[in-house]
Amino acid sequence: MRAALVEAAHSAARTKNTYLSSQYQRLAARVGKKRAAVAVGHTILTIAYHMLNRRVPYIELGADYFDQRKKEIVIKQSIKRIRDSWL
Repeated sequence: MRAALVEAAHSAARTKNTYLSSQYQRLAARVGKKRAAVAVGHTILTIAYHMLNRRVPYIELGADYFDQRKKEIVIKQSIKRIRDSWL
């Protein structure tokens, strides 16, 4: 099952403008591609469990989900990056 979830995670990572792709890219930068694939596979399994348990369809959160959650932090980090690039 783990291999199938990791394969699904790799496929999800190649999609554009999706929550799972965004999650994979964020994690791969910090912990590496293999661990990120396992983490995204776990997320896929969690999503499937909740969909089946609650009998609801999948709702795509979007690629900017993480940015929207912490909007002020993203703005401060962007300003800092701009300031650092000018120096």
